[in-house]
Formats: sequence, C-alpha cells, structure tokens
Amino acid sequence: MKSRDDIRNIAIIAHVDHGKTTLVNEMLKQSDTLPEHFDIQDRAMDTNAIERERGITILSKNTAVKYGKYQFNILDTPGHADFGGEVERVMKMVDGCLLVVDAFEGTMPQTRFVLQKALEQHLVPVVVINKVDRKGARPKEVVDEVLDLFIELGADEDQLDFPVVYTSAMNGTSSLDADISTQKHTMKPLFDTIIKTIPAPKDNSDEPLQFQVAMLDYNDYVGRIGIGRVFRGKIKVGDNVTVMKLDGSKQNFRVTKLFGFFGLKRLEIKEAEAGDLIAVSGMEDINVGETVCDPNHLEALPLLRIDPPTLQMTFRTNDSPFAGKEGKFVTARQLEDRLRRELHTDVSLRVDDTDDPGAWTVSGRGELHLSILIETMRREGYELAVSRPQVIYREIDGKMCEPFEEVQIDTPDDYTGAVIDSMAQRKGQMKNMEPSRNGQTRMIFEVPSRGLIGYSTEFMTQTRGYGIMNHTFKEYAPVIKGWNPGRKKGALVSMNAGKATTYAMMGIESRGTLLIDPGTEVYEGMIIGVNNRENDITVNITKGKNLTNVRAAGSDEKAWINTPTHFSLEQSLEFLNEDEYCEITPKNIRLRKKILNTNAREKDAKRRKAANNKKK
Repeated sequence: MKSRDDIRNIAIIAHVDHGKTTLVNEMLKQSDTLPEHFDIQDRAMDTNAIERERGITILSKNTAVKYGKYQFNILDTPGHADFGGEVERVMKMVDGCLLVVDAFEGTMPQTRFVLQKALEQHLVPVVVINKVDRKGARPKEVVDEVLDLFIELGADEDQLDFPVVYTSAMNGTSSLDADISTQKHTMKPLFDTIIKTIPAPKDNSDEPLQFQVAMLDYNDYVGRIGIGRVFRGKIKVGDNVTVMKLDGSKQNFRVTKLFGFFGLKRLEIKEAEAGDLIAVSGMEDINVGETVCDPNHLEALPLLRIDPPTLQMTFRTNDSPFAGKEGKFVTARQLEDRLRRELHTDVSLRVDDTDDPGAWTVSGRGELHLSILIETMRREGYELAVSRPQVIYREIDGKMCEPFEEVQIDTPDDYTGAVIDSMAQRKGQMKNMEPSRNGQTRMIFEVPSRGLIGYSTEFMTQTRGYGIMNHTFKEYAPVIKGWNPGRKKGALVSMNAGKATTYAMMGIESRGTLLIDPGTEVYEGMIIGVNNRENDITVNITKGKNLTNVRAAGSDEKAWINTPTHFSLEQSLEFLNEDEYCEITPKNIRLRKKILNTNAREKDAKRRKAANNKKK
C-alpha cells in the first residue's frame, strides 16, 4: 500500500521534567516552521498558566514542524501519572514515539508507565537521551537502563533495535554519539533519525472515511471540538457524516469547520485525508473514542481504553460564615455547571450527584489531578469547599479491592531508615533497594494508595527536602483490613469568631504549629493550627490582654511569635481528616471542621466513638 512519505506522526513521552516540552521548543526553533527572527518563549507548548508556574505539562498539545519536504505532527504529552489519561489517548493517533530520558536520572516510574503504553500500541520508538551536559550525566549507562526496561516490558525484536539520539534541549544541541564533545547546535541528527525510523502513515485516502476522536476541546462559539486522526479516506467542510457512539447508537451531523495544526497555531482548513491529525467541529455531543464515518460505510474503530479514576473527593457549595464574601461564582448551579463543563475536555474525570443537592462526588486519577482542577476553578473566581481525598474501592472476583501504587524513592543514605519506617507504617512492601549515586539510595515499594494520601509533606520533612518521590498506579488488590492511615496530629480549632491576636497566639503556639497570621479573621470551627498531639483542641485565638491602669495596650509592642506556617492547596488537602473541609476562595484557603459549633461537634464525636466501640 502507498504511504504519505512527507508526514510523520509522533508522540513525545517521558517522565516528568525530563525535557519533553523544551525539546519541542528546539524542534520548532530549528525547523522551517516559524518566521525568521520569530521570538519563541521557553516551553511555548505549555500555554496554561498553572503549567508554566509548576513547570509540568498537564494537557496534551498538538503542533506540526516543517523540515524540508517533511511535516512532523507532534503530540507533547504529560509526564505525570495523574494525567495518564492524556497519554493513553494520543498513542492511538501516532505511528512512533520519542522516548526522552534524563542522562543523569535515567529511567524513572513514569518512564516505565509511558513506555508501556507505547509498546502496547506497537509504536516504533526513538530514544532521546537528554540533558547530556548536566553535571554527573551518564548517557551510556542510561542507554543500558532503557534497554533493560524495554526487555522487562516485553518489547519485540524490532522495538529493541531502537536508535539513540543524544541531546541538550536547553542548549539546542544534538549528536548521534554519547561523547559530549560531539554535540553541535543543531537538531538535524534528531530530524534525520525520525525520518529514517518512524514509519509514514498509510495513504488510503481513496477508501471510505474513518476518523477517531482522541482528545476534546471546547469553544463557546462552536461547542465541542473533536481532535484526532484520519485513519482512512478524506473529510471536507460541509460533508455529512455519521458518528458511531460509544453506546452503539449512530448520530448524523454536518462538518462545519476543520482545523489543522502548524507551529503554534490552529489553522482552518477545507479538507484532510488519511494520516492527518486534525480538529473537527459541528458535533454537539461527541466523546473520546467515537468514530466518524462515511454514512454509507459504518465501521467503528476499536474503542480507546482509558484507566478509570482511583481517587474521589466531595465538592460542595461553601457554607462557612465567610461564604460569598470573596468569590464571584458561589451558587450550587454555578458550581455544577463548571464541573459539568470540565467533563467536555477531561475524560479521566467523573462527576456524580449525591443526596445533598449542593454537593457532588468528583473522581480523578490522583491528588494532583484534582488539585489542579480546584486551583483552576479558584482562579476563575469560584468559591467552594472540598472533603478529604478518598480512594475508590472496587469489587473484583467477589473481593473488595483497593488501588496500589509503585513508589520509587531516591534519598540520601542518612534518611533511608526514616523512610523505610514510615513506608512500613503505611503498609508499604519494599520490592528493591540499591545504592544509586553520590551517597544516594534508591528504594522501590508497593503501597496502598490511601497510605500515600498526605505523605508528601511528611516525606519532605523526613528527608530535609533532599528526597525525590515518584509513584504510579500499579493495580487493584484486596483491601488491607483493620487499618486506617489517617493523620497523626490533631488540629487547633477556634472556639469563637473575631480577629486573631498576637497575645492569644503567644499562649497557643507552645501547643503546636500555627497556620494563620495575627489579625486574621476567624470563625468558630475554623482550624488555626496543628496540634503537637493526636487529639483536637479548641482554643481562644481572639483573646486580648486585659488592660489596667498599670498595664496598657502599648506594652504589647515587644511581643513576638514564631512565623506561622502557611499551607499550599496540596498541603491543605493532605492535612484534612474525614470530619473536615477545605474552604477555597479566590483569595484564601482555609481549613475548617464540617460541624462548626463546638458543642455540637463534641457531641457528634462522642456519638461516633460510641458507635465504633459498639461495632468492635
């Protein structure tokens, strides 16, 4: 069969922070794509504000690079396991992949995850050893690690015969030799390797249309936009086509617009054919995995498999005493509309109604996945409250099962004992331990996902910030019974409303760590600190000094307290217990008890304790 020799469809896959997006930048710069003297910003593909701030890719992005007569359609994918749903879908759209691996760190948990997805789709790989200029880089050893990983994941002989390109994407250099002295300021070795290695798409444009949606976009003017690949035939603006729905039904529609990708732009086009990666609008309701066909030849492509969510939280309207004071969108209807709108583009997310009309169960792939959604909503002006993250249990073969994750930890040798002890408390099973480099130890554990909720802050404290932890979903396994990995320390809870005073804080700080500054407005039931002990304590954070003729207010001028700790959104979600909410507004993140009244909360605690004792 003929092929479209001028096109290559490739995905760039890697562990987080191994340089995928920077590499795409250099490919754009050093190709014939952008106008001369065009000033491209760093990590131009990361267009989302949160992506740029955190230095991670959250959403898969399309671009096309022109190199001589060739066009490389490139998909830049996320490296974090929480956004694995993005990676799985794009694998169907391409014929090959660039596996980017850090020349110092080597293969990491997400390297395994993304490579496994690529091998399952029988993609042709090109290995890119990046950051060869990094101090301590060991490119030859890393190539051996990559080969071992290919063998371990069951790659076939053709996949094992992968070419290797050595690059420093930050400097815009590349070479086919591991020797850093051979690096030159050009991406030609990489471009030529792609042309030589990655197969061109089949040219079956004269056959009936088959187009499959792999990603979704949404536009207020044209509605849902399906992004995918034309696997067969041609598609034109104005064509009448049929969508083969996931539920087996069929829906006819007219193609109103087609878009192609070139450089950093999405351009309107009139026609596309087999092998093209395009976006199609005109379908009011289309989902990932559905096939767009010629109405006279209804043949659906195999469905795309997307791993289901493993973690869930309750999102609800804010009902604290400060509700409605700081947010633009505060009602149940506004909150539900926003969550439903997120489903238009995020297929890894689930939103389910609850018995409470102002609350919804939102399920995702991990803490980061859900916290990014919360942060995005917060910046858009939404006000809400969320519960502690909970793992999603499933019944498999008559047994109740919970998700387990593979955790890889790299830490200085001095802290290995503390890490092993804390992993054991969280029911982690050590699978491997070996010295890595420069006084570091690498450990691999299998841990129930619920044991990892709230662990990252403790881990950073244990390792003084020098440890690196990566984890990825492994499997569902039988539930570990009789174990609750909840928070070890209690909360300091305000007993009244008002402004926090320095005088009151001086008396309270010996009991734990304060989370608010003097002068902060508080309400009854709001959490203002972390107790040193396991139990919660109700405190008066608004108490002022009694003034007399002898002791005047001015005598407080020399009073001082330790600098309070301020939790980030992720730390706040990690800290939550089952009887607490995190209140989120555009201006503040507050922790609070679900039952704000002190007496009512104490009665409820006694009732629950009695009920638990009765069960035992």
